[in-house]
Amino acid sequence: MAEVLLFHHAQGQTPGFLAFADDLRSAGHTVHTPDLYEGKTFASLDEGVANAREVGFETILERGEQAATDLPFDLVYAGFSLGVMPAQKLAQTRPGANGALLLSAALPADEFGSWPEGVPIQIHMMEGDEWAQEDLPAARELVDTVDGAELFLYPGDKHLFADSSLDDYDEQAAAQLKERVLAFLNNAG
Repeated sequence: MAEVLLFHHAQGQTPGFLAFADDLRSAGHTVHTPDLYEGKTFASLDEGVANAREVGFETILERGEQAATDLPFDLVYAGFSLGVMPAQKLAQTRPGANGALLLSAALPADEFGSWPEGVPIQIHMMEGDEWAQEDLPAARELVDTVDGAELFLYPGDKHLFADSSLDDYDEQAAAQLKERVLAFLNNAG
């Protein structure tokens, strides 16, 4: 089984985010869910993004790196949207990564240097999500340049479609995403 460091999205540790982590745990994986917002959650994505800007993206990245400090190196780094920043950075810069799961976002690989050889990556986005449109070129670049990288595009225009506590939730797409994530983790463990 895999050990996962899972970072929340801009709305914080919502009940749906925590339920997603619990589903991975129920499948036998160890999942760490650090709180990058120090207990705050937000009712809307816009409010969450405003908070992230106020806290500072560098601070969020630092909190993500600190969350990994006492954990083993052979982790799968995962993140929803805003949480992709620390997940991708750690997957690219912390030795020993077993994989990266980028949910609803992706950054260009050169943001943190080159992608480490042998570290698998799986990216999930909705094809009509306006937030993801900005990141789709980076996701495609990762798939084109990283051996075995996978990009899954789901029909629809929701951003946080795998969070069951939000209006963006899409039950069918979320179930398919979870199935693919669990298969990825079973291979990474």
